[in-house]
Amino acid sequence: MKVWSYADPPQSLLQHRRWRLRRPQGGEVTYQVLQGQWDGHAMRVELEGVVDRDSAASLRDCEILIERDELPTAAPGEYYREDLEGFTVRNSEGALLGVLQHFLEAPAGALMVVKDQGERERWLPASAPHLKRVDLERREIEIDWPAEF
Repeated sequence: MKVWSYADPPQSLLQHRRWRLRRPQGGEVTYQVLQGQWDGHAMRVELEGVVDRDSAASLRDCEILIERDELPTAAPGEYYREDLEGFTVRNSEGALLGVLQHFLEAPAGALMVVKDQGERERWLPASAPHLKRVDLERREIEIDWPAEF
C-alpha cells in the first residue's frame, strides 16, 4: 500500500518495523512492517495481515505512531513537538501570546497553534528565523512575532 510520510526525513519511518495506527474515528491497531520502499514521494509498504485492497482501504487516513522508546534522542537544539505542547509562548519583548496547543503542517513549514486566555487562536511559525528559544526548564518558547498581529 502507499503511505505518505510527514516524518523528517520522510523515509525514516521505514527504520521502524512496528507501527501503531490510529484510526480517524478512534481506536488503534499495531502492525508489523514486512517490507517497505521509499520512491522519493511516498512509501510503498507491506504490513502483516493486510492482504488485499479492502484491508488496505480500511487503513485510509490512519495516523502512524511510533513508540517513544523507539525514537532517537533529540540532538541539542532539537525537540519532539509533543514535548513542547502546553508550553507558554512569549514574543521577544516578553509579551504573553498564549499556550502552545499543537502543531500544524503548512506549505511554508510547521506552525504552532497558540491560544491565549481569551481563547484567541494564533498560528505562529515554528522555525527560524522566528523561533528564537526553547526553555525546557521554564516550559517556555520565545518567538520573534508582534503581539498585535
